[in-house]
Amino acid sequence: MDHSCRSEGVELARELDSNAAASWVGHPYFDVIDNSTDFEGKIRRMIGSICHKIGIDTGDRLLKNSRKVKFLVRAPLPDDSVFPPFQDFEVIHNYLQSNSPNQVRLRKRGQKGHYSYIHTVRRQNQPGGQVIEVKTQITHRDYINLLTQKDNSHFTIYKKRRCFIYNNQYFQLDIYEQPSHPRCRDLILLETYSALDETNLKETLPGFLNIEKEVTGNPDYSMYNLSLREDWKTSKKFWAYAPAPKIRDRRYEGDGLSNGFDCKKSLKMNGHDVKGKECNGKA
Repeated sequence: MDHSCRSEGVELARELDSNAAASWVGHPYFDVIDNSTDFEGKIRRMIGSICHKIGIDTGDRLLKNSRKVKFLVRAPLPDDSVFPPFQDFEVIHNYLQSNSPNQVRLRKRGQKGHYSYIHTVRRQNQPGGQVIEVKTQITHRDYINLLTQKDNSHFTIYKKRRCFIYNNQYFQLDIYEQPSHPRCRDLILLETYSALDETNLKETLPGFLNIEKEVTGNPDYSMYNLSLREDWKTSKKFWAYAPAPKIRDRRYEGDGLSNGFDCKKSLKMNGHDVKGKECNGKA
């Protein structure tokens, strides 16, 4: 490779790149800046991704075509051995009482006894019809205290979240678990962020999954609606429009680690060789 900073060949460079990406699988804020655009576009997408995570609004200058897409996956899932290297997490969502039209929820996410806690306010009716999510990392004590404000008109949502890379695209597979409303039984949703057009995006989707249809923006697959105890036909809380939100993160109290799985100690992930640094936190 003719590069002042890298001396390895193309094949080794690809292998090192794959190992580096695999070592971060499962981190809650993981983005793949792929080669779907020219280099200048790649730099813009990288800057846009960073701005998006820290709450700087770049408008349509950097992430013009990037969007969150969601797909319905038909059960049953294939055997774990069919998946590329992955990380599984326990995820628990609770909606809190709110007097405003805003949605407020708590998330507990982790594995192997290590958890992170996020407080999210979903602000509706913003200028231009936008929906903005403000996410704040909180302590375990704050999480327990805030749970006393749980909205009993919603079920607690239990999910297993499987994170993996396929075709250079980062995916999250949410597998809904019991106890839950009957509408959530056997529900599996696949999510990713992408700037690809519809045709090219379909070519990157995991071929080993039975993907039934795209459900992006479909209120029937909004977690808020899925958690409602009431029947949708009679509920006054059913949210009929579910646009993809802009996300702003506010980090405080804690090191920001999600789950602390250390790839330095274990070089295998689900039977696959993985080399690198800590999967879900600092290097």
